[in-house]
Amino acid sequence: MIVTACVNRFPGQVIEERGVEENMSAAKVKMRGKKMRNQPSSVQYVESGTQNGGGSDEGPSSIHPSTKRQTNTHQWGGWVRGHQKDGGGYSREMPNYITAGAFARARAAEVSTMLKAVTRTTGSCHVFGALPKHMRRRAMSHNTKRLPCRLREVANRMRERSLQAGPKKKKKEQAKSKSRKARRRHGNLLLEFNRRQRKNVWLETHIWHAKRFHMVKKWGYCLGNKPTYKCYRSCHRAMSGHCLLQDLSYYCCIELRGEEKKLLASLSQLTSKETELEPKPEKTSDAKQITETKRKRKCKDASGPAAKKILGDGTRSPSTPVTWKSSSNRIVISDLTMEIVRYRLIGPQSFSVLAETMEAATDCNEINISKPSHLWWPEQCKSESKMNLHQQQAHVFHILKGIFLTGELPSGTVLGLTVDDPRLTLPTKKVKALPCVKPAQEMDEKRRELMLQGVPELCCQSDLWEQSVRSNVADNKTSEQELNRMRNEVLVPGSRLSPTPPQGRVPILLVQQPGKQVGNEMRSWGAGWDLLLPKGWGMAFWVPLVYRGVRIGGLNMSLKHSQNKGAPHFPHDYPDCPTGVRFQEEQEAELLAKFKRRPPAKRSNYIKHGCLAPFCCPWQQLSEEWELITRKGEEERRGDCQSTTEADTVMEEMTSYGEITETKPLSRVIVLRNRKSLRLLSGWCRPTTSKGQNSCRVGELPPLDRSAMTVFLTAHRMSLVWVRLSVLCKGKPELHAMLCVPTAEDLNLLKKKRGSSGPQEPPHRDHFKSSVRRRKKEPKKAAESSWCSDNTQGKESVFPTEPNPTTSVVLNSSSSDIILGLWSDPLPSITSNCSRVTLGWVTQGDFSLSAGCGEALGFVSVTALLKTLFNQPMEHRGVLLLRNPTSLHYRFAKINIEV
Repeated sequence: MIVTACVNRFPGQVIEERGVEENMSAAKVKMRGKKMRNQPSSVQYVESGTQNGGGSDEGPSSIHPSTKRQTNTHQWGGWVRGHQKDGGGYSREMPNYITAGAFARARAAEVSTMLKAVTRTTGSCHVFGALPKHMRRRAMSHNTKRLPCRLREVANRMRERSLQAGPKKKKKEQAKSKSRKARRRHGNLLLEFNRRQRKNVWLETHIWHAKRFHMVKKWGYCLGNKPTYKCYRSCHRAMSGHCLLQDLSYYCCIELRGEEKKLLASLSQLTSKETELEPKPEKTSDAKQITETKRKRKCKDASGPAAKKILGDGTRSPSTPVTWKSSSNRIVISDLTMEIVRYRLIGPQSFSVLAETMEAATDCNEINISKPSHLWWPEQCKSESKMNLHQQQAHVFHILKGIFLTGELPSGTVLGLTVDDPRLTLPTKKVKALPCVKPAQEMDEKRRELMLQGVPELCCQSDLWEQSVRSNVADNKTSEQELNRMRNEVLVPGSRLSPTPPQGRVPILLVQQPGKQVGNEMRSWGAGWDLLLPKGWGMAFWVPLVYRGVRIGGLNMSLKHSQNKGAPHFPHDYPDCPTGVRFQEEQEAELLAKFKRRPPAKRSNYIKHGCLAPFCCPWQQLSEEWELITRKGEEERRGDCQSTTEADTVMEEMTSYGEITETKPLSRVIVLRNRKSLRLLSGWCRPTTSKGQNSCRVGELPPLDRSAMTVFLTAHRMSLVWVRLSVLCKGKPELHAMLCVPTAEDLNLLKKKRGSSGPQEPPHRDHFKSSVRRRKKEPKKAAESSWCSDNTQGKESVFPTEPNPTTSVVLNSSSSDIILGLWSDPLPSITSNCSRVTLGWVTQGDFSLSAGCGEALGFVSVTALLKTLFNQPMEHRGVLLLRNPTSLHYRFAKINIEV
């Protein structure tokens, strides 16, 4: 009975049941093999097909078949792991007989295998693995005598092997980080602040923006791109109804000094419309440099401690700006980059915010005037003429407080002023600045005169342009610690700090920025003021402005501001200047890298969409193609060709374009900026209001006939024109959307149904995809052919393969690094690639909250636009098709050229 119990206690023996193993899954078979790998092969069960009680006489290793598993397929569909409640399906009947010798040998093998597995330690195991957890100590790794006697020998052998292997290569020791208390010391903070802006210069408001904005590195600066919180609509409301604040201190500030006539004569050479725009050279034959142009640190060890916080441009001495002087006209050019802080306030209530934030500087008392002082304002108060000028400027500033809207002033108004430290009047909590609705009646006449004539010329002067004054104001600024001490001593919390410290006067300059100046809608939208300050006073004015309820915008809001104004944004919309070309190349590389990061199955296939250039705008190729099309059409007209409809003519010209061979080099593409020509072209487009609803009044214009078109194209060939498009129905224009010519059927569809969404582009075929698949199969075919050649021992192949000429052309024309979904250079014909002829592309596009519809800004070829307008009927003149790169749907859009 004891032996029988032992038999039932070991159910893990090998069971050869063919039906059961066939039903086993792969995972269960693997697990079973792992469990049974150490079992002896001497003890086996017989097959399930044997009869009960038949026994086996093949040897002493056989056991009675009554100990096999039950063959109930409903209960045992496969091998079951673990203990079962009713015995696991094993037969409860006792075996008739058992061979003791075979059974003992099997159990002995199992016991020895178990002991071997328990006592064996692999190479990766440590001696401590054999110890219980309560005995594991770190000190045992240093002194083996602390280990138990049974493990000391093994530990000593492992220690000897480690010593013979030699010392391991030590990792580079990382510098220990200082404690937070040490890092927050003023000196260490100063060093860290100066060190982190060696590559990219920080603005004075950088830390404020870094806590609230997504920062980007552009133009050698670290700038705020967009806020981390949702504020797109609120920023638009601020620009439309209140005020939006931006830090534009990264703009280069150039100071020109000289006689007014000579300055105007020199600047007219750069702004003339008849001459080509060229960048200003740094060194000319008649110019000599006063100071060094190399902007390097004078400190030998740049990593050494700085004397003070870097203000302004840290790559040169703040007191030594780069200056050039012309020997012919005595004009001096000074680079004041980062020497002057520049803020822009956009919105109708911009001046109301400035009026509540700043107050005109108060005069110094007689005690401070009589004593000699190193401060600039007490010395300024000693001059009677300068104080009279300050009083006039303060009076104008007081009058401007009564003007309700910023756009009511003449564009470009300049006002110089000296104000008190705005931190002295900082409110305890944020309040929204509002205009004065009930101004004094005696100021009405002066206000009207100011609105008509502008600020007097004398009031435009400012001490901000004096280098000594800027340095004096920056060096003697009142610290925040001193201001907090003064606030603590005030009897009424939150009241104004008085008297004003002598060093609390700051010279500023206010420049009025006009809003929208073109078109017939939303006049003066986006007008505001630019606030210019001396360096070091950025945060002293930034925080009080924020406390007046303004919204803060980044680089993306500058782009939206230009888009709503319908004005080109620099450098996005200047494709004919070197900076614009470089920006487009960087933008293309950025968009292409973003496209490559996504897997091919999760990104758009622009070849199937018929989009040749989804990440750039090949303006030069577009202009050259239309120039060649025009020449081909003129040659056909001279041969008295039969005239056809506009769509048929354009498509025929597109078809014949591939046969044109032009050897004469074409000129470089330029943007049309002649206002007289733009007015003429705008009138021919029939300008309308938003969504193309109402036509605008246009003066008398010459009719658009063939002679007028020929004269216009002769003067402005290879030119692009800046246009604004309003989507007539639903749709949101995107970047690099295509502008195409509608066919006669498209215009008939629009005539029948005003709200028609537009036609569809048929899907294109991706030839590169099939070539890439063939290229992937080529290595396999080459391996198979080499294997066949080795087996035949040099015999000729029975089925020789011939190269496919079409495939070879596609593979040879494409680059080695083919990107799925994109056309490779060189691009085919841009104008005739789709079913609709291409005129240009969109550079800015979005849903306009001001117009209530999708609006786009971009460029079209002048030649293409004139040919399209000439062949369109009068009621549909100026209607184009717009299609996004990721869509096959065309949208009807009305084109407007605003002058």
